Amino acid sequence: MGIFFLIALSLFAFFYGWLIFLAASGSRFYLFWFFLSVSFLFLEELIRHGIWRRFPLLRGTCLLGIFTGLLFLLVSWCLIGTEFFSRGEEKLDYLVVLGAQVRPSGPAAVLRLRLDRAFAYLSENPETLCIVSGGKGQNEPCSEAEAMRDYLLRRGISAERILLEDQSKNTRENIANSARLLNPERDRVGILSSDFHVYRGKAIAKKAGYREVFAVSARSNRLYLLNNMLRESLALVKDKIAGNL
Repeated sequence: MGIFFLIALSLFAFFYGWLIFLAASGSRFYLFWFFLSVSFLFLEELIRHGIWRRFPLLRGTCLLGIFTGLLFLLVSWCLIGTEFFSRGEEKLDYLVVLGAQVRPSGPAAVLRLRLDRAFAYLSENPETLCIVSGGKGQNEPCSEAEAMRDYLLRRGISAERILLEDQSKNTRENIANSARLLNPERDRVGILSSDFHVYRGKAIAKKAGYREVFAVSARSNRLYLLNNMLRESLALVKDKIAGNL
C-alpha cells in the first residue's frame, strides 16, 4: 500500500508541476514539483528493494526530514493564514498595491484580482490615495506599475489618486520604494496583495518602519494555491535570513 501511495504522490507532483509550468507565471518554481516527484519515486524504490529496512540510519534521517518539513509548513501556513482574509481598515491614507506579472495582453490573472480588490477599496474610500508598485521584468512589455495604473484608470479611478513606483523587482523593494512616496511614520497604509502573499508584505512593511500598516487581502486562484502557499513558505525563510522580516 505504501508503494502505491508514493507512486500516486509522485504522479500528482509531476502533473501539478506541469500545470504550474503551463501557467507561464515567469517563475521556475514548477521545478520544485518535479523534484518532489523524483523524490517520491526514489523513496518508493528504497522500499521496493528493501533498502529502507536494512539501513535504519537512512530511514531515520528521511523520517526526521519529512517531519521537520511538515512542521515547518504547518507553522508557516498558520502565520500566512492570520492575514489571509484581512479586509484592512476604512479611510486609509494610502493603499500600496503590490505588483505581479504583466503579459502583452495586460495584467495576468493574479494581478487582475489584486487590482479588482484595489478598485473596490478605492471606490468605497474616495479619500485614499493609491500607490501601484512594480518594475518591469525581462518578460514583461511594460512596468507592472504602468499596467496597474492603466487598469485602474479604465475602471474609473482618477489619475490624481494614483502614484507610480516602477523600479522595484521584489516585495522588499516594493515596500522600500513606496515609502518614498508617503510618510511611513505618520500615514495609515494598507498593503494590498494576494491572500497568500499579504502576510509577508505587511511583515516586511513593519520591519521597514511603517508605523500604522494594515493588510488588505485579494482573492487568488485556488487551483494554484498549493503551489503559492509552498513557495510563500520558502520566501518567508529567505526574507528572514536576509533580514527583511
